Amino acid sequence: MFFRHVFLALIGLTAPLTAQASIADIRCDDRARITDTLKNALGAERRGIGLRDPDTTLEVWVTLHSGDWLIIQNYANGTSCIVAMGEHWEDSFADPT
Repeated sequence: MFFRHVFLALIGLTAPLTAQASIADIRCDDRARITDTLKNALGAERRGIGLRDPDTTLEVWVTLHSGDWLIIQNYANGTSCIVAMGEHWEDSFADPT
């Protein structure tokens, strides 16, 4: 019985590693890993960045071919988190006058 529970627990822990990860599965991770996933796996581009407070920045990433967008919050400790995502991104440019 004990072996059965251990076996089921191991399957439950390793199953997510074998499944293809989608961007919705990512919440927080190392900044370099999230950036690599956004650029290389999704083809996203960073469209903007802003300072939220002295230790935090926010970035907007857009996948141009699909119009999907994400807002990433970066912390000074190297962690980044997806705080919002959506679709149908449309660039708008402010009128300088």
